[in-house]
This record gives sequence, C-alpha cells and structure tokens, in this order.
Amino acid sequence: GLGISGDREGQRHGAAPGMEEADGILIRALSQSGSAIPEDVESIKQFSTELIVEAVVRCLRIIEPSVGNGISHLLPPGMSARFRIGMSLAQACQDLGYQGEIGYQTFLYSNEPEIRRLLMFLVEKLPRDSVDSVNQSAGKSVVLHRSIASQIKQQLSAPWIPPSLRTPSLLWTQSSRLMQRFAPQPLSLAENDYVGKKIPKEVKQYYDHYLPPVTAQLCHQYVTAASLLERAATDVSAVQEWEMEWNSQGLMSRLSPAEYKARKMQRLQKRIQEHLQQNVQLGHGAQNSLSADPDLTHILQSYSIGKAAPSPKGSRFTHTEKFTFTEEAEQMARQLVVAGNTLSSREAEEDTKADQEKEVRLFQQQLDQLTGSYDEVAEKLKHLVVNITQVEGEIGAVEQTNIEKLELIKVKRRTLELLPDAGNNLVKLQGVIESSAQRIVNLANQWEKRRVPLIEEHRQLREVIDNRELESSRKLVEIKGIHEKIKQSAAEMKGKEILYKQLLVEYANLPKEVARSAYTQRIMEIVENIKKQKEEITKILLDTKELQKEINNLTGKLERTFAVTDELVFKDAKRDECVRKAYKYLAALHENCSHLIQTIEDTGTIMREIRDLEEQIESEIGKKTPSNLEKIKADHEAIKQDNESLMAKVKQP
Repeated sequence: GLGISGDREGQRHGAAPGMEEADGILIRALSQSGSAIPEDVESIKQFSTELIVEAVVRCLRIIEPSVGNGISHLLPPGMSARFRIGMSLAQACQDLGYQGEIGYQTFLYSNEPEIRRLLMFLVEKLPRDSVDSVNQSAGKSVVLHRSIASQIKQQLSAPWIPPSLRTPSLLWTQSSRLMQRFAPQPLSLAENDYVGKKIPKEVKQYYDHYLPPVTAQLCHQYVTAASLLERAATDVSAVQEWEMEWNSQGLMSRLSPAEYKARKMQRLQKRIQEHLQQNVQLGHGAQNSLSADPDLTHILQSYSIGKAAPSPKGSRFTHTEKFTFTEEAEQMARQLVVAGNTLSSREAEEDTKADQEKEVRLFQQQLDQLTGSYDEVAEKLKHLVVNITQVEGEIGAVEQTNIEKLELIKVKRRTLELLPDAGNNLVKLQGVIESSAQRIVNLANQWEKRRVPLIEEHRQLREVIDNRELESSRKLVEIKGIHEKIKQSAAEMKGKEILYKQLLVEYANLPKEVARSAYTQRIMEIVENIKKQKEEITKILLDTKELQKEINNLTGKLERTFAVTDELVFKDAKRDECVRKAYKYLAALHENCSHLIQTIEDTGTIMREIRDLEEQIESEIGKKTPSNLEKIKADHEAIKQDNESLMAKVKQP
C-alpha cells in the first residue's frame, strides 16, 4: 500500500509540467482566436473572471456567430448584468453539447479544473479553418482577404448619413462618385495553348516585344478590374464547358482529346460550307428574279446614295440581293455621283435644288410602290416555292406508281403471249416449276449445311462483341472515376501548395534562435515519461495481483490447516485435560489472528480513504473556495446596496 501511494504521489507531481504545457497550447489557441491574454499569464490558474468571459465569448463568436455576437465580451459593473451574461454563456455552452455541470457560477466564481475543461471543449469545437489559422500563420492572400472583410464590415456597420451632413471622411465611403460602370473591354493576353510545349520563336518574340501590357490596352484605367474579371470568368467557363463536354461526349467517342477536337472542327467546317452553299443558291435565285426589272436595282441604289428616307424593312431575298450585287451597286453609285457633279456645274444652284427635290419625291413614290410590289412578289414567290416542293413530292409518288404498273404490264404481256399454245406452255411451266423446286431444295440443303457454322460463328462473334462492349463500358467507368480522382488530387495539391506557402511564411517569421530539435526533444521526453508511468502502473497492477493471489492461497491453506488441527486436537481433548486446554488456546489463537487480519484490512481501507480525502482537499483548494466565498459575500453586499438604492428611488415621490 505504501509503495502504491508513493507512485501515485510521483505521478501527481510529474503531471504538473505536462499540464503547464497543455495550458500553454490552450492559451496560444485562445490568443490567436481573438482573446487579449496578457503575456504574464502562463496557466489557466492565472485567468481572471473578465479574461474567462472574454475567451469564452470569442470562441462562441467563431463557433456560432449568431449566438456569440449577441453577448458582450466585457463584464459590466452591475451584478445583475453579470449574472445575465453568466447565464447566457452557460446556456450557449450547453446548446453546443457541453456535458459538464455549468452555470453562472462557473464564470463568476470559477475554479481551475472546470475552466480548463470548458476551454478545451470550446477550442475543440472551433471550425477547422480556425484551428488551422491557430496552428499556422496566414499567408499574404489570407491577410489581404481578412483586411478586405474587416473594411467591408466596418463600412456596413456605419449608419447612413444624408449628403448634406456628411463629414469629409464619410464622403470617401458613402459617396457614389467613386462608383464606375462595369464595362469590360477585350484583352489580348498570352494564350495557354503552349503549356508543356515549346513556344514558337515568332510567338515568343511577339509576347516579349510587341504585346502591350494590360493597362496599355485599355482606354480608361477604371475598366481594368472589370476587363480582368470578365477575361478570367470567360477562361474559367471555357475550361468548365470543355470538361463537361469531354466527360459527357468525348469519353463516349473513345477518341483522344486532340482527335475529338479535330473531328468537331471538321463537322463545324462542313456545316458552315453547307450553309454558305445554300445561301449562294438562294442568291442566284434572287438574281434571276431581279434581272427582269433593272430599274428596281437602279432606283434602290440611287436611294441608298441619296439617303432621303429610312431604308425599308428587307426580307431574306433583299439581304441576298445586297450581298450578291455589292460591286454593281458601288459602280452605279460612282456613275450617279459623276452625273450629279456634271449637272450641278452646268445649272444654277436654285434649279438644281428644285430638280433634286422633285426627283427625290418622285423616287420616293416609285420606291414605295416598288417596295410594296416587291414584298408581294416575294410573298408569292414563297408560296410558289412551297407549291413546287409539294408538286415535286407528288411527281415522285406518281413516278413510283408508274414503275410498279409497268412491271405489272410486263408480266401480263408475257402471260398473253403464252395463251395461244397453253397446253405445251403449261407442260413447260410445270417442268420449270419442278426443276426450280428441286433446285430450291438443293439450295436449301446447301444453305442448311452452310448456315449452321455461320450461325455458330455469328454467336461467337456476338459474344466477343458483347464482352468487348462490357469491358469498354467498365473501362469507361474506371476512366471517369480516374478523372474524378485526378480532380480531387488536383484540388488537394492546390490546397497543400497554399498550405506550404503559408508554412514557409510562418517559418520565415519564426525566431531563428529557437531550434526545432528542442521542441522535438521535449516531446520525446514527454513520451518517454508517459511510457515509464505506464510501465510502472502495469508493474504495480501485476504486483497487486500476485499479492492478492498469494494472500488467497495462504488464507485457504490456513483454513485447511486449522480444520485438520481442530479435528485431531478435538478427538484427543475428550480423553486428556492438557489437550483440552491446548484446544482452547488453539481456538483463541485462531480467533485473535482473524481479528488481526481484519484490523490490517480495515487499516488499509482507512489509508485509502485518507488518500482520497487528501486528493479531494487538494481539488477543493484548487477550486479557490475561500476566495470565491469572499467574492460571493462582496457580490451579495453589492446586490443589497443596489436593491436598497432601487427601493429608495421607488419610494421617492
């Protein structure tokens, strides 16, 4: 029992350095979560009531912002307000799943073990990104994002003030004159098509010497951000669209990405070529329809030069005519300009203006008439095209019917030729039919002999094809799974690269005089101490088991020996007086030994209870019960004074 007690004392005293290190880690986590912990505070034992409340509120604001933001991290001077804050914190911790006993007294009249347990629970509940930010310094991008977020929160929290009452500082935050329209412009940037490839010399020379920077490509500086955002969004959407198309259609085509792109380009070129050929054919049709009225083209071109009225709404045929006869229109326009210049040089200005106005009115009337007639002709032409298509379909059906009827006529004509000599022809026909039937039977036998191996071969080939399709489908699924794994690996690699950069920044900011080997050595020492303590505990347990086993064996042996001795002595005690006295002494000795053993066991139990009481006393001393009682008395007196002052105010008229 004494050896076990000494080992327990050594473990209790040896656990103090480990607890101090745990407190250091906990304090560091609370500091980086936003709590203002003084530098001289090195353990949870040194936490004041104000510091405990602030640390708990800061953690709650990170874990549950909706709950933590409604609680102040500063304790008010009034006791009732302090009680309310303590009750709110206790309820919030219980809502998070804290299982320990907690109330307002946990914060206002704290003790070290409960506060340590509560703070460890809250630190474990922090989100993963917050834990990472606690364990590592933030990189430049993270710091920038945090500063932007803080500025936005600060500006959003400021109340809106009318323009006439704004101070010069508010004019920069609440004025709309700094806002610019989102008007992106196209940018010329170095393409990513040469990633992993050798850039051609001409392209590299263009990128190095002739491609202007982004700021020089824009007409205004305020569109720089909009242009860059638009270009980045376009590139990202293009990559995403290509990945979606490749995963949905490209993999099913069983082609490489380059072959798939080449095939897609060929299909696109073919469609463009067919569309252009179709438009050219429509253009030729429009040219033939317009060649019968040369004055229409002349008048339209003259009107397009003069621009006396807005151009009429054109149909598909007018657009085709404009596309086809552009060169003729330009030539006629040049001739009209020369003629107009010649007339203007010969006649007076007033006559020229009057004639021009008359001509314009005349041309306008003719143009209106021709436009109306042209639209009617175009509409009739559409109907005619539809009718022609229908007639062509009917002609095709009639031709097919005629072909079938011609075949029937040939059969009937052959039958009529055979009617004059019907008997001989019937005999010949019967012979032909019999020979044909015999030939069909022979062919059927030959086909049956040939069909069986062909069917078997077809079945085998079908099975091979089915197996290949199943194998290709399985491989396709595996390829899709590999693509997903590649995406996940790329995302993980990107995150690890960011983490690596942040760790590099943290390493650069760490003090160089502290060696990493010291921390490693300290960790190894702690691990060794834990191993030694575990070995000692295991050894003590084994010794206890051995002692208990030996005690049980000796107890059983003693009982058996006493039973045998009692029986032998009792037999002789009936005949001899001395033996009778010896028997009495033996019974008294056995009883006294039993009492002695029971006393020793009771002594051990009492010693264990004493140790338990000593531990409870130490824990109660750690709870700072006297100081908490003094605080409770002081708070009680303060509440009494507050109540008296409130009653006095109520009684005042």
